[in-house]
Amino acid sequence: MSAESLSLIAGTVLSLIFSYVPGAKGWYLQFNGQAKRLIMLTLISLSAGIVFGLSCLGWGSEFGITLSCDQAGLFGLVRQVVLAIIANQGIYAISPHTTPKPKIQSEGSNPPAASSGSKI
Repeated sequence: MSAESLSLIAGTVLSLIFSYVPGAKGWYLQFNGQAKRLIMLTLISLSAGIVFGLSCLGWGSEFGITLSCDQAGLFGLVRQVVLAIIANQGIYAISPHTTPKPKIQSEGSNPPAASSGSKI
């Protein structure tokens, strides 16, 4: 698997998890747009760091990762992070976003309205 494919898949999977998995989706919905983007950036960067670490330990080839553990490999990894972010934000933009609907009170459960007139 190429590094480009791995980056695109990682970005897509993260986005789909936070769009469809109930526990993750509920947790993720509580944040504003900027916080959501920072969370995704952090997770993608963390996964890129793990991939680079595996390559530097010599275990990357076991997983089909052909990233070298040098300056050229690091620059290649930065390009892959950008691809993953693009995939992540693109998929998130087209996936459904629903917010919980407010509960509708039945007629019998409404509290009595306060009277606007004064008592004499």
